[in-house]
Amino acid sequence: MTEAGQTADALPMDSQAVAPERDLMSKFDSLIAERQALLDSGVTDPFSIVMDQVKSPTVAVIKGKETILLGTYNYMGMTFDPDVIQAGKDALEQFGSGTNGSRMLNGTFHDHMEVEQALRDFYGMSGAIVFSTGYMANLGMISTLAGKGEYVILDADSHASIYDGCKQGVADIVRFRHNDVNDLDKRLGRLPADAGKLVVLEGVYSMLGDIAPLKEMVAVAKKHGCMVLVDEAHSMGFFGPNGRGVYEDQGLEGQVDFVVGTFSKSVGTVGGFCVSNHPKFEAIRLACRPYIFTASLPPSVVATAATSIRKLMHAHNKRRHLWENARRLHGGLTEMGFRLGTETPDSAIVAVMLDDQEQAAAMWQALLNGGLYVNMARPPATPAGTFLLRCSLCAEHSSEQVDTVLGMFRAAGEAVGVIR
Repeated sequence: MTEAGQTADALPMDSQAVAPERDLMSKFDSLIAERQALLDSGVTDPFSIVMDQVKSPTVAVIKGKETILLGTYNYMGMTFDPDVIQAGKDALEQFGSGTNGSRMLNGTFHDHMEVEQALRDFYGMSGAIVFSTGYMANLGMISTLAGKGEYVILDADSHASIYDGCKQGVADIVRFRHNDVNDLDKRLGRLPADAGKLVVLEGVYSMLGDIAPLKEMVAVAKKHGCMVLVDEAHSMGFFGPNGRGVYEDQGLEGQVDFVVGTFSKSVGTVGGFCVSNHPKFEAIRLACRPYIFTASLPPSVVATAATSIRKLMHAHNKRRHLWENARRLHGGLTEMGFRLGTETPDSAIVAVMLDDQEQAAAMWQALLNGGLYVNMARPPATPAGTFLLRCSLCAEHSSEQVDTVLGMFRAAGEAVGVIR
C-alpha cells in the first residue's frame, strides 16, 4: 500500500511513466532524439528489421514482401544445408535444448569436443577453444593473454569486440593508423624491448571490406618480438586454399600465434573460437573469465557448427562462386558510378559510400521498398563522418540474383540522386 492508501497498480498510468528530470537514462537523450528524427523522416527503423520468414540463405519475407538478403554474413550459405540442419535435430533429441552450465562444470557435452576437433582439423592446428560468441572469443583471449605491464597493439579501426577485450584486461593499449605498416613499426619501436606484446589484427575489416597487409604487419611484429593474434571472422571459409582466412591466403601459416573466429558468419550458426599451435594454449581454459564464467553453447548449436566446418573443408566450388559474385557486384556498382569502400573486390563485403545519414537512409529505404535488404552503417560503427550501405555476398546468391540486385541499386540510386 502507498501512503495514500492505494496500491502502486492503482496509480494513474501517466504518474507511473513520468521519469525524473535527470536520471541514469538521461545520457541517452541525444540517441533517442536522433533515432526519432530518423523515424520522423519516414524511414523504417533500419536497426529493428524483423525477418517474418527466412526461405533460404538469400531470401526472406520482410513486412510481407519477399526480399533478397544482401545484409547478412552468411558468406558460405550454410544455414539451410540439409546435413547441418539434421545434425542440429539429432543433437536436440540426444542431449536436449541446453547445457545449463559452463564448460568448466557441467557444460561440456560430446559435441563441444567434436566441434573443437573439427576446428583443429580445419586449421591444421593442435589447439582449439570454443566460446559462446565471437565477441566473447576476442574479449576472452585479449584480456587473458596480455597482463599488467604488457601491451596490446591494435589497428585504430578494430572491431568493438577487440576494443572491449582491451578494456576488460589490464595491459597498456597502443593504437596504430589503419593498415599502416610503417606506423605499426614506429609505435612498436617505442615500447620496451623486454615487455610482453600482443599485436591484434583483422584479416578483413567488416565496414569497408578491405583486407589487412598481414604479411608485412606480421613481419614487423616478429621483428619487435611480439605475439600476433588475427581475427579472421570475415574471411573464414573462402580466403586461402583451405578457406582458413587471409593469413593463409598470404602464406603466413606458422607465423601467426592465435587465430580468432566466429560461427555466426561462414559457419552459419552462433559461437566463437580461438585456435593455436602454442604448446601451453590449453592453459587459457584455466584463466579466461569469459570462458569460465558463462554458459556453454547448446548441443544443437555446436553440432551444426561441427558439421558445417567439416563441409567447409571441401567447399571449393562454393568459394569460387562467392568470389564470382563479389566481382560481379563490385564491378557493376562501379560501372554505374557508385562510390565504393575499396577500389577492387577485396572480400565478400562491398561498401557503398554515401554523403551523409539522410542520403544513406533514403537509399536504404528505397532498396528495401524494392525488395532488397542491406545494412545501413554509421558512426560509431564506422570511422567518423562515414555513412555507408554494406552489402555481404553469399555463395548461394545466383548470378541472376546478383543481376537483379544491380538493377535495384540502379533504380534506387537514380531515385535518390546518388547516381545519374
